[in-house]
Amino acid sequence: MERNLFDEEHDAFRATVRQFMAKEVVPHMPEWEAAGMAPRELFKKTAQIGINGLQVPEEFGGAGVDSFLFNTIVFEEIGYAAASLGGLQVHLNTVLPYFLEYANDEQKARWFPGFADGDLVASIAMTEPGTGSDLAGMTTTAVRDGDDYILNGAKTFITGGINADLVIVVARTGRDGEDRRKGLSLLVVESGMEGFVRGRNLDKLGLKSSDTAELLFDHVRVPARNVLGTEGGAFALLTSNLAQERLSIAITAQATATAALNLAIDYVRQRKVFGRRVADFQNTKFVLADCATELEAAQALVDRAVTGLDAGTLTPADAAKVKLFATETQARVVDRCLQLHGGYGYMREYPISRLYADARVTRIFGGTSEVMKSVISKSLAL
Repeated sequence: MERNLFDEEHDAFRATVRQFMAKEVVPHMPEWEAAGMAPRELFKKTAQIGINGLQVPEEFGGAGVDSFLFNTIVFEEIGYAAASLGGLQVHLNTVLPYFLEYANDEQKARWFPGFADGDLVASIAMTEPGTGSDLAGMTTTAVRDGDDYILNGAKTFITGGINADLVIVVARTGRDGEDRRKGLSLLVVESGMEGFVRGRNLDKLGLKSSDTAELLFDHVRVPARNVLGTEGGAFALLTSNLAQERLSIAITAQATATAALNLAIDYVRQRKVFGRRVADFQNTKFVLADCATELEAAQALVDRAVTGLDAGTLTPADAAKVKLFATETQARVVDRCLQLHGGYGYMREYPISRLYADARVTRIFGGTSEVMKSVISKSLAL
């Protein structure tokens, strides 16, 4: 079905991103996957075509775009190419909004030019080895010492943690009675700070070209001027961006599932068994028809959510519905498309195998499918 979200300016930007993906990313995916991360210089190249600075204010060298439509185009094209931009995806859709919303004037002047030109890429460190989704239960601490905080603790599953120049660390700076959500703060740790140690780049099932790190903080002295937002108010700040974060996951899930469908269509047209093209079997036709229909429904939901985000009407429950539906659809579609490849679908040399492995985590990060159902059920006033 025809989409009506985009105009000619969007289409021109999409063409630029698509060309960039084909030339600068897709040919290098095998080597980046083998290395366990995309190279740091990639982020300078993406900055040159305007990706990094889309939402950075013009006074700092960015485009100053308010609409999420351009971000949508970037991450659709990444998905359509069955590729990845590593930690940059989290930087743009998850981390940058915190800086845009809560950085003070001095922090903006210090960091935003680097965001726009690719000199700086940021990550966010929330999850701890023993807490998972329970952010209020974190044990990383930051104790005030004059003009600094002394940061101690450990984080894990940090996307972009190896390449990141800045890491927003969620730490406990105080306690307020029985409310575990109070007393958490956001501290921006900079590369090179003494006591900040990047652990191993974790060996994951999928998303091999995206670095995912363990981070250690041993008496790291973080200047108080690096606190983002208000001290003790991090929990509210973290939940404020959940809708966009979850929508961005849904967009990527939808796009990569679409890529899987296209790969399967190309494959079954060429592959022959029992003297017939795989595409000629009724089962193949029915499976692909189901996939195409489910993706059409998911696309409509995603597009409606993107419009809602731009209008300021997308609620956390709405975003949870979109993420739940899009990621579960992705899982079903990619699985069916791999099945149509037969044994070749299980071979790493075929992109469908990578999409299958990559898809599994979308139902986990950004809030598991079970958490999404919990958020949705609360909105039903049960």
